[in-house]
Amino acid sequence: MADKNLVFQLDGGDVVIKLRDDLAPKHVARISELAEDGFYDGLTFHRVIDGFVAQGGCPDGNGMGGTGQKIDAEFNAQPHARGACSMARTSDPNSADCQFFICLDEVPYLDNQYTVWGEVISGMEHVDALPKGEPPADPGKIIKASLVDA
Repeated sequence: MADKNLVFQLDGGDVVIKLRDDLAPKHVARISELAEDGFYDGLTFHRVIDGFVAQGGCPDGNGMGGTGQKIDAEFNAQPHARGACSMARTSDPNSADCQFFICLDEVPYLDNQYTVWGEVISGMEHVDALPKGEPPADPGKIIKASLVDA
């Protein structure tokens, strides 16, 4: 997958994410599979907190859903900097599934606690423009997720 980028088409425009299978090969493989299967198409960003993260990928739209396929943690030294893409999980480090978050700012206290699997390389302004809230009154959504050549 090193030769592919993940693209989230949002209302405001495309967000291009460099997939980092060098950091988290199992996570990149699963996210790529879900994107190719159309899983993320139409899902919302159910938790968007200014200065923190934009979280999405929940099939139920409330942060409680998943696919039932857990991914073992692949914690790495990549910092949770602005634009970092990382996996949401429960208190169990090996509970990541399909939900992810994009850091809106530096969030160093998440370093080595969550698996960074990608980084936004263009379109961060569209992530910044997502409606805020937990959940937002009118959540932003992923119109389509696709893999493209890097």
